[in-house]
Amino acid sequence: MAGIGVALAGLTLVTPFAFQDYGDNAFIALTIVAGLLTIAATHAAERAPADRALWLIFGFGITIRIYVLLFDPLLSSDIYRYIWDGRVQAAGINPYRYFPAHGALAFLRDATIFPNINRADFALTIYPPVAQFFFLIVTRIGESVTAMRLALLGCELVTVILINRFLRRMNRPATRIVAYVWHPLPLWEIANSGHVDALMVALMLLGLWVALTGHALRGAVLITFSMLVKPIAAPVLAGIWRPWDLKMPLLVTAAIALSYLPYLSVGWGVLGFLTQGYMVEEGIRDGNDIWLLSLWRLVFGEHPGDVVGYVVVAAIVLLFKGFSVARRSDRTMLPTLDGINMLLLLALLLLSPNYPWYFLVITPFVALCGSLPTWLVSIAALLLSEQLDWDFYIPRMVTKSILFGGLILAWAFTTWRTRMQRTADAGSSQ
Repeated sequence: MAGIGVALAGLTLVTPFAFQDYGDNAFIALTIVAGLLTIAATHAAERAPADRALWLIFGFGITIRIYVLLFDPLLSSDIYRYIWDGRVQAAGINPYRYFPAHGALAFLRDATIFPNINRADFALTIYPPVAQFFFLIVTRIGESVTAMRLALLGCELVTVILINRFLRRMNRPATRIVAYVWHPLPLWEIANSGHVDALMVALMLLGLWVALTGHALRGAVLITFSMLVKPIAAPVLAGIWRPWDLKMPLLVTAAIALSYLPYLSVGWGVLGFLTQGYMVEEGIRDGNDIWLLSLWRLVFGEHPGDVVGYVVVAAIVLLFKGFSVARRSDRTMLPTLDGINMLLLLALLLLSPNYPWYFLVITPFVALCGSLPTWLVSIAALLLSEQLDWDFYIPRMVTKSILFGGLILAWAFTTWRTRMQRTADAGSSQ
């Protein structure tokens, strides 16, 4: 484990400079190697003495996070919008009312944050209300990239504590936490880029812990708050819901309504850039960046209404899987987490996001469940760390085919191996 840790530290040390000199392809190559080393570290950790191994795991994990904090965000400028939204709210202005370059906000501009905001001249904020509350609170402590990243690392600390508690409750080696702490995806997307998904993951895990230890309704509220940071957490609710119990859906609806209430002075504008450009910009409305639909079009061609048809079919599939997870007979902790993990992977497949930080939602499950599909997707998501301004550009369809095609193959292999194991067990029992 120490040898793997040294290798990971070395890769982390050179990655910012490799990115600056050789572009995103160098970044992708180095971080994927780091991901593979994390798999090796996880296998080694299960056999290591917990007392010494945990010191090693957290020692390396903290060190590499401090190191990447020294660099400006490499792959995303989203964090500047977080700080801006907090500043706008502190001035008593609804963040959903004006885009950053609007004249009404000219008095808030500075030379550090404002020039780095992406889509500043046309896009309203896209972030839901719980994320906005967080931005406001953090920026009252400090309006800087460092303050925001430290706050998000605080969220990650909550995630690590909860992963540890889950592992101990399930009688799994506490050293499996290395799968998260050394994983390159949270390292670069939280400690360096400072994505608010760290808050979403922390609230999601906290809600799961509260729900699975006997307080389902309280847990549902916390998971709803995580949805109101990033909606990708929504499928998690199926894991704690009992079919035909109406209390939880009503409570979730009330929590959403109350969270949006302070911002309703702009009406439907609370949906921000989501309905006014993001779905077009990300190739969702025309279907060009939806992986499964793109494959369908390669074979059968593009037809009017195929995007609507895909959305309907995808929603039915996701609802069917969610209902099957909700009505499972075994409601103990590990099968529940396995079902939620599977549901999140399916949601990611159907949505096929364009950015690696969307996949942070599954990174805790590499430690908690450790399935082949989860490992593959969480590492292959790094292929999406592409920047269009470099000479050698891998088409997004290719990277998504590796990512999601690999997920389908991993599911098929895992299913086959499970059936073979059951057959072998049945034969030996006879």
